[in-house]
Amino acid sequence: MRKRRPGPFALNIRDIEHRAGEMRQETIDVSAAEKWGEGLVAVAEGENVHVRVRLESVHEGILVSGKVDTTYEGLCSRCLNDVAAPVEVEFQELFAYPGDEATDFEVQDDHVDLETLVRDAIVLSLPFQPVCQPDCPGLDPATGERLTGSSGEEQPEPIDPRWAGLQDYPSDHDDDAPRVGVENTEKS
Repeated sequence: MRKRRPGPFALNIRDIEHRAGEMRQETIDVSAAEKWGEGLVAVAEGENVHVRVRLESVHEGILVSGKVDTTYEGLCSRCLNDVAAPVEVEFQELFAYPGDEATDFEVQDDHVDLETLVRDAIVLSLPFQPVCQPDCPGLDPATGERLTGSSGEEQPEPIDPRWAGLQDYPSDHDDDAPRVGVENTEKS
């Protein structure tokens, strides 16, 4: 049986394995092998992922605590401008020693593989409705233009289609003309 070759997020823990109370810190810089996330924003393939991790040996396995820094890119949910912002997320998980009980994460071949843990932590921290700025006004509902870059001209109110036919009538009024049925009450 061939052993699986560890990936870039796999850390060798042979020196602290089954030694409760031992601890080690490591730093990993890896490029994302694929796009992480769906929707309006995601961590792009090839984006640098910086992981600072602390490995602690406990009786049940290896307790992994860490912090991940990277950058997401995508579109603003209001105005559809390009958005890029840093992501900083913390995580903690127990990698159990192989045994009878099923666990989500296990120590395998003297390694802990952090890829799934790091990817899930990043994807779950991505904003559902990202914005380019907190007070982004979005798009004009009538014209579809971005309000952030608009010329500042007041847009006319949309006309109700039921009244649109009245636009064909002239709007000039002769206010000086006497009105029929109304007496002139001005005093000379």
